[in-house]
Formats: sequence, C-alpha cells, structure tokens
Amino acid sequence: MKALIWLFAIPLVSGGAALGPTLPTTPASGVSRVPVIVELFTSEGCSSCPAADAALRQLEKAQSVPGAEVIVLGEHVDYWNRLGWKDAFSAPSYTERQRQYAKGFGTGSYTPQAVVNGRYELVGSRTADLAAAVAKAAKAPQAAVAVALAGSMATVRVSSLPPGTPAAEVLLAITESGLSSQIGRGENSGLLLHHAAVVRQLLPLGRVGADGTFAASPALKLAAEWKRPNLRAVVLVQELASHRIVGAATAAVGN
Repeated sequence: MKALIWLFAIPLVSGGAALGPTLPTTPASGVSRVPVIVELFTSEGCSSCPAADAALRQLEKAQSVPGAEVIVLGEHVDYWNRLGWKDAFSAPSYTERQRQYAKGFGTGSYTPQAVVNGRYELVGSRTADLAAAVAKAAKAPQAAVAVALAGSMATVRVSSLPPGTPAAEVLLAITESGLSSQIGRGENSGLLLHHAAVVRQLLPLGRVGADGTFAASPALKLAAEWKRPNLRAVVLVQELASHRIVGAATAAVGN
C-alpha cells in the first residue's frame, strides 16, 4: 500500500526524460565514481516499503552503476504512525523534507518514494529504474566536496560549484546501517524488517558563499545507542530553490 497525500497520479520519474532499460550489473573498471545521493522515504508501517529497503541496500552494497557511488539516505516519515505501528526511526522533519520535494515534482507524498540527487523521483522498489536514474544523475556537473573525520569532529570543504549554481546550502547527515525492527502491529505485523541506511540526523551546516566555497568543522553529536562501526557522515550540497543536489561526499565514522 502506498500512502498518497495530495495527488493520486504519480509519475515514475520527474524532472527528466523517461529512463532506459536495466543497466549492466558490473561497473566499468578504471572509471572514477561520482557520489549520487538516493533518498528513500519509507516507513515500517507500509507493506510496500520492505521491497524498496531491500532494493536500496543491494544497490548500495553492489555499487554496480558504472561511474556512480551510490549513497543511500533512509528517511522514515511519520504519517504512517497513526495507522497501527509507530516507526521508531521516523521524524516530522523527514516528512517535511519529502513534502518539499513533492511540491517541486508536482506529486503527492507516498511511500516508498526514492529521490535521486533531488532531480528524479520514482517508486523505490523499481530496481532497474533506480539504477538508470543514478546513472543519469552521475553525468550532471558536480561540486568538489570533501569530508574528513577526527574523533568527534568533522571537517567539511566545498568548492568549484557547477557554473550557474544558485544559492545552495550544505547539509550533514549521519546514517546507520544494519538496523532492523520486529514489527508488532500494522501492515507489516509479525515481520522482521531490515532497513537501508537510516538517517539518524540531518543538519544544515550553512550556505555556500558567493565565491562558491564553504568550510566548517562541526562536532558530531552521536547517541550512545548508535553503533559507531555502522555510522557514516554524509555531506551534501543542495540548491535551495530547486532542491537539486550538486555535490556530495561521505566518510565512515569508525570506532
């Protein structure tokens, strides 16, 4: 079941031409990889979502899209919580982020919805279309983004924005992989669900300067119950008006 909030007609992909057939399952050797952010708006209360979580886990693990480094952000929305099961990973901020995307795409919010680099949206369980959208996004001009971690501090640098990039902000996400939940009620009652990398935090760091550069050294605020070996810091540069992501980088938090 998909949760449709505003519109019932949902295009497979917005913001570009129709996507092509399934891509090769092995990457070309010697090709540098462009980071591509795939956001999955999902919920433990949605019976259609486990297939999308599985598709995104496999896509990130296999890294099989030539020329692309797939970085998954699993964002659990909260509008399913009233339907029998409260998703412990959900937050209103992810619901609002999805709503902002929906305004730009001209769609309603639904689950499971995947958004690729803020440019394309599609049903998150459609594996071949996901791979094609990632490949297409990887061909767009990218900013230079770097993130390094030392203890509880991160160092973030952004430069060389694509020509003509309007006002943009820098965001820092902390994701945790390997999470699962035993579901007690709702559409997935009785199932043990395994999640794609769950966003634990998504924080704005500031706006990119008029010269196209940004630098910050934010402290990482990590909860004690998060498993540090499974945590990653993800930095993304996102246009304020269009929500297109024009650069990204990631680093493991480590022990």
